[in-house]
Amino acid sequence: MEQNRTSVWKATLNTGIFLGLVLVLYSLLLYFTNQITNRNLGYISLVIDIVGLCLGINSFRKNYRDGFLSYGQVLGAGVVISLYAAIISGIFVYVLYAYIDQDLIRQLLDISRDKMMEKGMNDQQIEMSMKITSKIMKPWFMGISSVLNGVFFGTLISLILGIFLKREGEAPFAEATTEEGE
Repeated sequence: MEQNRTSVWKATLNTGIFLGLVLVLYSLLLYFTNQITNRNLGYISLVIDIVGLCLGINSFRKNYRDGFLSYGQVLGAGVVISLYAAIISGIFVYVLYAYIDQDLIRQLLDISRDKMMEKGMNDQQIEMSMKITSKIMKPWFMGISSVLNGVFFGTLISLILGIFLKREGEAPFAEATTEEGE
């Protein structure tokens, strides 16, 4: 019974940190292989999120909630795990763009410019868009955006996982204790 009193914040901390570190390691792998700007490989981080959330929620259910979680508890645990992971990822994104590779933002701006040209935008439209884009593509903004995106997508994933990972029911001896009290 003591294990049921552990808060979701404390119980999911290690899982969230671990998921965040795995996402950082994956980002470093992409960075060192010069694939950090490859959007298609970014989908692998989504798979990492899904697997990490599944494992984390199952661990929380098994170790802290006697094998039972309602849909809302699954959602709550998933959001908290995502928040921890997103904070770690956001700090890494900030450090990457502010200190490790300050030229990376310029590369992303060049990619944006090329995509606008491919869409057939005229020079005036491209320049106006690039002014706005360059104002928001700052390390601090990208770090905050990373945290917000991580929590948003973690919430969406958790909403879906809740359908499959919820396990509602009573503790095995709940019926026996109510019969004794009558």
